[in-house]
Amino acid sequence: MSGDVHVRFREHPRGRFPRVTRLNVSVLRAGLVTIVFQFCLYFFDLYDLNVYSSFSDTSTRMTQAFGAGCIVLAGLYYLFPVVIIPLDIFWSGYLLVCAFLAVCRFFYVVALEKRYFAKYIIVLGSQELAASIAHEVIEKLDSGYRIVAFVGQEEAPSFNIHKTPYYHLGDRSLRELCQEHKAETIVVALEDRRGTMPVKELIDCKLDGVQVVAGIGFYEDLTGKLMVEKVNPDWIIFSAGFTIGRISNFLKRFSDILLASVGLLLASPLMLLSALIIKLESPGPVFYRQERVGERGGSFFVIKFRSMCQDAEKNGAVWAQKNDSRVTRFGGFIRKVRIDELPQLWNVLKGEMSFVGPRPERPVFVKELAKKIPYYSLRHNIKPGVTGWAQVCYPYGASEEDALRKLEYDLYYLKNLSFTMDLWIVFQTVKTVLFQKGSR
Repeated sequence: MSGDVHVRFREHPRGRFPRVTRLNVSVLRAGLVTIVFQFCLYFFDLYDLNVYSSFSDTSTRMTQAFGAGCIVLAGLYYLFPVVIIPLDIFWSGYLLVCAFLAVCRFFYVVALEKRYFAKYIIVLGSQELAASIAHEVIEKLDSGYRIVAFVGQEEAPSFNIHKTPYYHLGDRSLRELCQEHKAETIVVALEDRRGTMPVKELIDCKLDGVQVVAGIGFYEDLTGKLMVEKVNPDWIIFSAGFTIGRISNFLKRFSDILLASVGLLLASPLMLLSALIIKLESPGPVFYRQERVGERGGSFFVIKFRSMCQDAEKNGAVWAQKNDSRVTRFGGFIRKVRIDELPQLWNVLKGEMSFVGPRPERPVFVKELAKKIPYYSLRHNIKPGVTGWAQVCYPYGASEEDALRKLEYDLYYLKNLSFTMDLWIVFQTVKTVLFQKGSR
């Protein structure tokens, strides 16, 4: 009897093991293909509905994404033959997935354009703040909202409201308008609330189950930036955010050291080659050291590869310009692919910069911008970064207007700073660098 038990015990794992192995390999193959194509679809903006233009454009970008995915898979299959999928299965699945994604995306975009599943909102306001909110809701396909009515104090709004009805505040109660238009949210976008906000009506609507939100906060959640010109000090003082806990601070510094060390190690051959070309192309040093404003307003010297001719600023500091004549031929290239930024990883290791944060600016420009732009100095409450939320959300700019727009993103980052947000920005930066967005 003991012999029979022993045989059954040995036969059981032998019979099961090949099945488990085949299943694991199949899962590995399918998972690898899925991950590769998911990344390719993301990098070709196929998950960003705001860049949608036409069905043909989407089809082109989808073909490019799958083409890039096939190239990546070819390399992986060469290195790891065990994960190769049979050609008949791969191509049949490829064609089915392409057709399925194209059809699903088409109907999904149509549903978004028609706002079939959007949340109905009423905007209480008729001036600049209300106009900004209306613009973002209308322009963003995936905003998830549909404005069904505007309510304001003026006889007519200060902006074009298309075919959306407009009501003068006091002619109709907000409760009636919410019931009539089936509104689920009221966005309070009044320029001056003192003595003008219909407090009792808003309370009645809130008790009826209608959500009442502040316009500035709604705009922040919708756009990923703060409306600097409309924010008052009380809002900053009493709002959630603008704090960094000990754990977050530790994780941020740990990730800075890890990313900077790995980055310098991997990029060292490229950096050596770049240094050699810079030295051969034009006279002058390989590295460019420039004073920048850092954490708490202190100064440090940022290190970059020199991309301009020597003595480019002998007449004083000026904003960078498009097609800047001071930039060398190789300098223009390393700016586009961001190679000139790599030496800043040394600043990160020294603790003068973080991997993610507001970009450091020069003292002469900071002094000017702090006088003209409200809350500009707040961006110096944390370490400046090699990359940042403004860099992945806003195209390259070198003017006071651009500085204001970037500050809106910097303050949003400062308010919502977290380890997960830093990881997302790093991920977005890879896409920005690969497709050379925002460089000059």
